[in-house]
Amino acid sequence: MTIASAALLLFLILDPLGNIPVFLSLLRTLPPQRQRVVLAREMLIALGVLMLFLWGGRYALNLMHLRQESVSIAGGIVLFLIGLRMIFPPPEGLMGELPEGEPFIVPMAIPLVAGPSGMAAVMLMGSQEPTRMGAWSLALMIAWVATAAILFSSTYLYKWLGSRVLTAIERLMGMVIVAISVQMFLDGLTAYMRLPPVGG
Repeated sequence: MTIASAALLLFLILDPLGNIPVFLSLLRTLPPQRQRVVLAREMLIALGVLMLFLWGGRYALNLMHLRQESVSIAGGIVLFLIGLRMIFPPPEGLMGELPEGEPFIVPMAIPLVAGPSGMAAVMLMGSQEPTRMGAWSLALMIAWVATAAILFSSTYLYKWLGSRVLTAIERLMGMVIVAISVQMFLDGLTAYMRLPPVGG
């Protein structure tokens, strides 16, 4: 996987366009200046969490005696469920009931930006090819900068594109994420089937 393809994958998983309506809803009660401060804080927290999983994921897997194949299969399942919710959102919205007041960590940083699928994706990148940590970090930064730029422009994009176009884009991204999740699941299953039998 190249840096560009990894950055594109992470950008799709972070789903900034799909998060615009939710972010606007969470920040609507705050003054414009405070909105930018909160958004910057939450994006930095999300970046820190994803970097932590990227650099520490391999050690966490070893500590819990989890194989990369298990994380790939589990990540594929979680990503599949998120993709389905993007295509067929429930009546209460993608994230369900949202807490009142100024958001802090939940739900903006986690799980809207740094969700379980993103954590699993960066963990897999870091554990499968640990010699390319610099490349994976750069890919994550590219995806994060693109996501932050879109979310900081969310008010203008929402007015320009409208809710219907954003909904259509979210459905399209959901379909792409479902396809990626199936590939992650199949890759993990294939790798697991190739493992030697226990005691063999």
